[in-house]
Amino acid sequence: RRMRSFMQRAGGQEKLEQFLGRSVIQYKDEMRPDIKESLIAQRMRAKITEKVNTTPLDVKNYFDKIPKDSIPTYNKEVEVGEIVFQPKLTREEKESAKQKITELRERVKKGEDFATLAGLYSQDGSAAEGGDLGFFDRQQMAKEFTANAFRLKAGEISPVFETEFGFHFLQVIERRGETVHARHIIIIPAITDASLERTHKLADSVYKAMLAVKTFDFSSAAAYYSDDKETKYNGGMMLNADNVQTRTTYIPTDKLDPQVALVVDTMKVGSISKPQLFTDPQTGKKSYKILYLKSATNAHKANLEQDFAKLKDAATNEKLNRTIAQWFDKRRSETYIRIDPEFQSCDILKSWITASKKDNAQAKTTE
Repeated sequence: RRMRSFMQRAGGQEKLEQFLGRSVIQYKDEMRPDIKESLIAQRMRAKITEKVNTTPLDVKNYFDKIPKDSIPTYNKEVEVGEIVFQPKLTREEKESAKQKITELRERVKKGEDFATLAGLYSQDGSAAEGGDLGFFDRQQMAKEFTANAFRLKAGEISPVFETEFGFHFLQVIERRGETVHARHIIIIPAITDASLERTHKLADSVYKAMLAVKTFDFSSAAAYYSDDKETKYNGGMMLNADNVQTRTTYIPTDKLDPQVALVVDTMKVGSISKPQLFTDPQTGKKSYKILYLKSATNAHKANLEQDFAKLKDAATNEKLNRTIAQWFDKRRSETYIRIDPEFQSCDILKSWITASKKDNAQAKTTE
């Protein structure tokens, strides 16, 4: 999810890899130790702050303490929902892709180089790495992918199998505990005009049903029909990608997908759009979407009536930071903290050294 957000901001996987100077797979491998350390810190932070609660009175007090000339200004924001209809291919429409991946597997079995074929034919970002996916655990891949990868021995090649992304086969390179290092080749079935037409008809029928049946609301339609896992069970509502932790649905208009922003700009609050064809900027995949404009606020100075949710987030963050600071202060005097002499002149780090430790540190540096 985090990498998907990075790719979206960069304008796609290829542009992100150009910026990083390495493949996404290499970057993930390099970042794993840092991410592991970050997750440990997050769990500890959650434990320290588990009893923090912010009441409406806390929010009011927080807002009242902000100097009048420091009250923040919020840009125009919207709450937007989406029902995503992805084209579904028939078995016949998928057959060409299945035949191609089967032929590639046979070529590998007969001795052709896996990495070379992956580089020539595989249809995802790993092609540039010869299909190499690096190490992954059971939670990181589609269930069909995991099922095949974790039952093979090093060097073995899986049968052809299908996931929501396309047809694959893989080869296990190495097993290490509960992780597997593997490479794969994927062929993605091409979306046909007929499948797009079927998808449009379904989306249009759902759109008309929502207009005709009052009890069939947007949230219910999203839960039943939407193919987007991130919004399907959230009433179809998009989340602010820059503030995922708070799960806020308020999104600045300049942060919306430009395709979505163009449609939203023509809508009235409370309305739903006719199904329209969208292209995913990361993958190039096409889908039909019905959009719902739940709310829209113009740029304005923060106030309790319009911005209670955001002010509550800010008040909560202040309480969390204060709780964390108190926890550190309590333990700083009773915990051994070593700071290398070359960094002891840093003003930020000085507060971490108690008087006795400072004396010891100074004594050691003069020896």
